[in-house]
Amino acid sequence: MKFSINPELFNLKFFLYGFILFIGFYTFKGCSNEETKPLLNESTFLSDNYKFGYNFNNYNVVYDTIKKGDSFGEILEKNKLVYPKIHYIAEATKEVFDIRQLRIGKPYVMLFSKDGSDQPLIFIYQQNKIEYLVVEFCDTIKAYQQRKPVKIVEKEAFGVIESSLSETMEAQGLPVQLIYDMSDDIYAWTINFFRLQKGDSFKVIYKQRFVEDSIYAGIERIDAAYFKHKGEPIYAFDFITPESKTSTDYYDLSGKSLQKAFLKSPIKFSRISSRYNLNRRIALYGNRVRPHKGTDFAAAVGTPILATANGTVVESTRRGGNGKYVKIRHNATYSTQYLHMSRRLVNVGDFVKQGDVIGKVGMTGNTSGPHVCYRFWKNGRQVDPLRQKLPDAKALPDKYKTEFLAYIAPLKQRLDSIN
Repeated sequence: MKFSINPELFNLKFFLYGFILFIGFYTFKGCSNEETKPLLNESTFLSDNYKFGYNFNNYNVVYDTIKKGDSFGEILEKNKLVYPKIHYIAEATKEVFDIRQLRIGKPYVMLFSKDGSDQPLIFIYQQNKIEYLVVEFCDTIKAYQQRKPVKIVEKEAFGVIESSLSETMEAQGLPVQLIYDMSDDIYAWTINFFRLQKGDSFKVIYKQRFVEDSIYAGIERIDAAYFKHKGEPIYAFDFITPESKTSTDYYDLSGKSLQKAFLKSPIKFSRISSRYNLNRRIALYGNRVRPHKGTDFAAAVGTPILATANGTVVESTRRGGNGKYVKIRHNATYSTQYLHMSRRLVNVGDFVKQGDVIGKVGMTGNTSGPHVCYRFWKNGRQVDPLRQKLPDAKALPDKYKTEFLAYIAPLKQRLDSIN
């Protein structure tokens, strides 16, 4: 059977579609009397009547969150906009707003006309506590990104380790991000946080972000930190050079970078369940010596496994008792291997950077529980990574030493006075 299209009906269909789109465009309601909105400033934003740059008294306001299955089009359609209008809005704003980027759980606000039509006029999507996106479909169609005014507050903290860094900091009500920044960004290369001792202590000077005066919006930066581990004081100062621009790097009192060639662990906030031991005896095998040439870090299945240094993936496979594993060659001297993964996330030939997620913790191969067996190779021989004197990162160039020492002097004085 053959089908034919009547040219007249075909043209009529697209004429009607275009007519609806045309009518839809010219029936958008105006955005109250806010054709020219004032520039955002702190006093405007914090006013009881103004939020996101709008006087909410001029609108009917609905707060909601993105739910599973929600899309930009469905949200507008549920609020009495027809598809031609929705399509026009999406097309007109696509350079600024990707309608596919809505995330479940993120809040949004819809502003509606108060003239009795209950016509939706403005969609405000809150990407995070500071940044938000506005889509107006009133007199004209436009979309723009905006930031809430941010207040920066400088703070200090001090603590003595009783069990772990996280428990000590959480007990003081310190932000979780501060815990991660201290352990991951500053001291990950110099302190093994699985081997902290009772009585170790820390001090930190940092800046927090707040919106609307009291809503915490994250850590702006850590200016300086001090950690006393095994009786040894380790200072850290954030210092930016013209070469590093805005990237963060921390240096000790002498201008030596705290970032070393290898991370202390491939797992965040885990514990060592088995050490490198060439004389290990296992009862399951008749108490015979079965050397353990790796360091086991226990963690839940699915925990991210990190590359401990930059390098190239030379193996990514599954084999015998190793289960699923990845091996990385860092240079002519060092290689690392990560065993018993549930998932491998890199392929042979991939270049990975220190801290990249290369797989997930699992129980593949010969293992009695979820962990990653971390193996460390030096000159082709497996060695204990915790006993290696590993290479340091580069020190601060001499031309910046005078400026650096002048910069850290008052910060060190402040750290020393915290008690």
